[in-house]
Amino acid sequence: MQLRISWPAGNLTATVAEDTPTARALTKALPLTSTAHTWGKEVYFDTGVSVSRETDAREVVDPGTVAFWTDGDALALPYGPTPISRGTECRLASPCNVLGSVDGDAGVLATVRDGDPIRVELIDE
Repeated sequence: MQLRISWPAGNLTATVAEDTPTARALTKALPLTSTAHTWGKEVYFDTGVSVSRETDAREVVDPGTVAFWTDGDALALPYGPTPISRGTECRLASPCNVLGSVDGDAGVLATVRDGDPIRVELIDE
């Protein structure tokens, strides 16, 4: 399944798995609009969706990973180091459910500003 994530200065698409409890819960909530927050080179925002941490949740992920932060009911989109990273890794605040990845260069997320409105919608296939 593909998502479009947009904010005032840009947008991106992401491919996510359809067969996880988190993905199914998120899909039911789309489209959604939220307020972006930045934390180092990570953008995250509330989804209004509450799910449990899955058994394969990870704290260190690749840049461009689409992750669901269960502790904050938020999507987390890391594109580089966060304040708790070691070196150049993308370390999330706590283990997150991995949903998929950004299509193309996740560096475009650097144009998201704290407080920007952000919208997530399903792309019709």
